Amino acid sequence: MTQLDVFNLKKEKVAEIELRDQIFDVPVKPHLLHQVVVSQLAARRSGTAAAKGRSDVRASGAKLWRQKGTGRARVGANSSPTRKGGGVVFGPEPRKYTKRVPKKIRKAALRMALTDKVKENHLIVVDDFSLPEIKTKRFVETLQRFDVHKALIVTHEKSITLEKSSRNVPRIKVMRHEGLNVFDVLKYDHLFLERPAIEKIEEALGT
Repeated sequence: MTQLDVFNLKKEKVAEIELRDQIFDVPVKPHLLHQVVVSQLAARRSGTAAAKGRSDVRASGAKLWRQKGTGRARVGANSSPTRKGGGVVFGPEPRKYTKRVPKKIRKAALRMALTDKVKENHLIVVDDFSLPEIKTKRFVETLQRFDVHKALIVTHEKSITLEKSSRNVPRIKVMRHEGLNVFDVLKYDHLFLERPAIEKIEEALGT
């Protein structure tokens, strides 16, 4: 098993923890990571772009002038795409961009992303990331001790003090272990995991 040190917020080693190799030491396959990330980003697209066709435009259906005898080109309804205010030809319509990825592949990709952080020495295990008060300055000082500037912090339980202290700090994201996903793990340089959260992650990703 992979063994890592556990730190407190003063960057003092307080214990050691063994990580399951089935989750934190697996072969990394870039094509699977790419597939899952593309699926996540596609799911974030709203797909609400739309334009009115000629049948959607509110206009009179009457012929604007007679067919012959005026010397002008023949014309039909006022909603014609060739006229100002008319409908759009082949305009965008609401659609879904979702790309379905099997649950088994999503879990495998998350294990690979966690493994990548371990191999790069960018996984930091902390005993508890709770802050005594809502203070952005104290939070920034903690990150400086670990020499971290862009990080994802995964907690065991919801922490109001941590979330409010970090929300004005750029390139930092705080989430509970239930929301852990491939895109965020790969996006941020460092990954902080609370020790109790690791047990939940191993339980969720265990095979």
